[in-house]
Amino acid sequence: MVSLVSLWLPILLSAVAVFIVSSLIHTVLGYHNSDFKKLPDQEKFSDAVRPLNISPGDYLVPNCDHPKERRDPAFKEKLKAGPVVLMTVYPNREFTMGGSLIQWFIYTIVVSIFAAYIAGHAVGAGAPYLEVFRFAGCTAFVSYALGGIPSSIWFKTSWSTTIKNVIDGLVYGLVTAGVFGWLWPSVM
Repeated sequence: MVSLVSLWLPILLSAVAVFIVSSLIHTVLGYHNSDFKKLPDQEKFSDAVRPLNISPGDYLVPNCDHPKERRDPAFKEKLKAGPVVLMTVYPNREFTMGGSLIQWFIYTIVVSIFAAYIAGHAVGAGAPYLEVFRFAGCTAFVSYALGGIPSSIWFKTSWSTTIKNVIDGLVYGLVTAGVFGWLWPSVM
């Protein structure tokens, strides 16, 4: 067993590496630019919903107060007439990335801590690179890639977006695995 304390360097460096790689993926490669569609007449939409003064949060339209109401023919008619909308409303302000980037970096550290914990219990000091790579990489891949799949299943997030996120997660898992394999402690 290898203690978490002795793995502080791969934890930190793998988190930094994933943060940098994810920044490059999202700013240079641009394949996530198509993740969100533009409404055909977004100004008209904004003008129509602005007077409603919707507070930030997640919404489903149409929706009902009790699950039994979903069997009501009037509710079923609302679903047929559409639109059926699942949306997240942000606070009214300029969109900034600072807070999200800080949260993302904290998340990369948490994933690296779990990768360290599992690899540290699975293999000992001086373990071969590929053994460390396998445990740290699998843990990181699961953490980064699989959590978004239920959003496509339940909330109809585009499968193409989810697949791109899974591919990103694979890259992040490989980066994490590589850093852990490289910096794994040798036998003392």
